[in-house]
Amino acid sequence: MRTAPTILHLDMDAFFASAEQASKPSLRGKAVVVGGLGPRGVVATASYEARVFGVNSAMPMAQARRLAPNAAYLVPRFGFYRSISEQVMALLRALSPLVEPLSLDEAFVDLEAGEAAWDAESARRAGERLRADIRAVTGLTGSVGLAASKMLAKIASERAKPDGLVLIEPGSERALLGPLSVRTLPGVGPATGDHLRRAGITTVDEIAEAGEDELVRLVGKAHGHALYAMALAHDVRPVVAERETKSVSVEDTYDVDIHDRIRVGLEVQRLADRCVRRLRGAGLSGRTIVLKVRRYDFSTLTRSETLRGPTDDPGVVREAAARLLDSVDTTGGVRLLGVGVSGLADYTQEDLFAQAAGEQVDLLEEEHTEQEDGREQTAPVERRWPAGHDVHHSGFGHGWVQGSGLGRVTVRFETPEDAGPGRVRTFRTDDPELEPAEPLPLVKRDEGELAVAPGQLAEPGSDGGLVVRSLPSDAGAQPSAPPPENRRPADPPAASAQLSSEPASLPKSRSGREGGGATSRP
Repeated sequence: MRTAPTILHLDMDAFFASAEQASKPSLRGKAVVVGGLGPRGVVATASYEARVFGVNSAMPMAQARRLAPNAAYLVPRFGFYRSISEQVMALLRALSPLVEPLSLDEAFVDLEAGEAAWDAESARRAGERLRADIRAVTGLTGSVGLAASKMLAKIASERAKPDGLVLIEPGSERALLGPLSVRTLPGVGPATGDHLRRAGITTVDEIAEAGEDELVRLVGKAHGHALYAMALAHDVRPVVAERETKSVSVEDTYDVDIHDRIRVGLEVQRLADRCVRRLRGAGLSGRTIVLKVRRYDFSTLTRSETLRGPTDDPGVVREAAARLLDSVDTTGGVRLLGVGVSGLADYTQEDLFAQAAGEQVDLLEEEHTEQEDGREQTAPVERRWPAGHDVHHSGFGHGWVQGSGLGRVTVRFETPEDAGPGRVRTFRTDDPELEPAEPLPLVKRDEGELAVAPGQLAEPGSDGGLVVRSLPSDAGAQPSAPPPENRRPADPPAASAQLSSEPASLPKSRSGREGGGATSRP
């Protein structure tokens, strides 16, 4: 185990909600909840203003509405969040070639591997410089934890929230961990926590006092050994730059149970197309098709079929998913459906046994033009306006959807650079002057100034500012490390760092994490 606190853990503060507040002046300083807005929706993340009311990630949206009825409730804009995440990850890779992303808003960095830090003071400077750069590039804030191990660095970043930095000095680990709850340790969830509590073990100190043999008896050999080591602050896990993707999947939870078998089949086909679209976007293919069905009584069934070779053919995936659905009884109704592909590879194999041999039509980008009974639709489908998404009106400019229903859509016209709330207007949902729009950048840049984006890399310069350079066209996913002489961060801004191990004053969520969907870790 290393002796210097050169493992950095970055956690963006209430990422989805903070991005929405930054892009919408009227929501700054107010309670914002992002997630699925249907009766069965789940909170993806809540702003700190919403957490004051008890709203937390992974909470049912109906419960969140009861706790904070006056909050702004928005549908996630994952493409927007992903673009900000790419900017942040570029800043991290400027510090070190060893960056381990955990989600869109969270990552570990080995500062020593990039020669960005070598002791406590240099690590603190690197952390402060990173926080300043993230704010300059994205307009958002992130909390940083620094320690000699991944476990402790993550605990430090949790204690730094929001918008702080906590450094755990080597030698102080046991004193810090001792009084903390057993749930603080990685791998201790509600079930293990309750099991330990029934045995009289509620703190990390009590885990260490119980001894390794007792822990093995309580929770099993592998888990017991790991728990005892973590309680003693022993964590030798390295920062791993590449995390292998094991599967690609999509799923939908329906506001009302689906009883019509034809409708269930159509939903499975649609999910299969979405899954393949995501698969192709990642440049992958897969051999095993997986169907997930959650029925009206909350019982969940999974079925899988393994093909002869990897494929990214939408027809093949649809047909396999349909065959799997044939083996599932959906009598009584379905509340959730999902389609996934595992056994991934970075190549495809021509499918010689597809039932629809010779079919060349790719339905990934096609609109469904037939109803369930096979008749062509004659009436246009009403346009949907998800709450929080961007729009543009030919007369009023850029805005975002505050709400819609009964053939009307209400829009607030404002941009991230506005000093105050924008004006509100209501239109018909089919107004020809109103169109969906792409999100605007959170930080406006002067002419000639580069933003950090795919294909570009920002790195701390010798003067303490950002140096942004373009990557070679043949650069891989992991950019090469910049020269060591350019990587030592300059002194931080005059603002003092938060170096104590006391919890931040604002409330924060400990249940769930922000991620790629309303059901993902926030």
